[in-house]
Amino acid sequence: MEAHESNGGQAQLWNGSAGQAWADLQVLLDGMYRPFEPLLAAAVQGSDRRILDVGCGAGATTLALARRAGAGASCMGVDIAQPLIDLAWARAANEELRVDFACADAGSYPFEPGSMDLIVSRFGLMFFDDPVAAFTNLRRAARPGGRLDAIVWRSPDENPFMTAAERAAQDLLSLPARDPSGPGQFAFARRERVARILNTAAGRESPSTRSTSPAVFPPTNWRAT
Repeated sequence: MEAHESNGGQAQLWNGSAGQAWADLQVLLDGMYRPFEPLLAAAVQGSDRRILDVGCGAGATTLALARRAGAGASCMGVDIAQPLIDLAWARAANEELRVDFACADAGSYPFEPGSMDLIVSRFGLMFFDDPVAAFTNLRRAARPGGRLDAIVWRSPDENPFMTAAERAAQDLLSLPARDPSGPGQFAFARRERVARILNTAAGRESPSTRSTSPAVFPPTNWRAT
């Protein structure tokens, strides 16, 4: 599927060194994030025939959803990073599943209105430059009664694994202050901000649940040289 981009700053970042680094480390990252796959796959119900994975990366969650949904269902993964979409297509070629991938900004992509039974995301919703407009677009893509199930990071203080390198370098580097309302991994750390965005975009309250999971690198055969 052809690319459709906006969100220019994030597109430039993830189609450069960040996206390639993520692709190069995909085996390691897949292992680290694998505990989250069953949480999102469990959201699939028997009547879900069309499923959208937002910020799909290299497609691990998209493929897990397709396996769970079974024959007759179709899953679409959307990500702004071309290196990751290329990897997702390569991985999908090894499985007989109905999947499609698009290098696009899900916040502005022209999805067929009312077409999605379920929209999911594994740490992919926090990077929209205009989250209200993005969720309005996703709401338009969902059918009446459609559902959104997503996992986002809580605050930096609650995610020491994600900030270890930053803390180690803080006395050596001049690091810019985070903008808690700007695109980034902790943009949805405040529950009240998320509730306000979703209420504005969807016109109703959306429940959320706090969850804690250990972040562990899987065993590797790497060694220092």
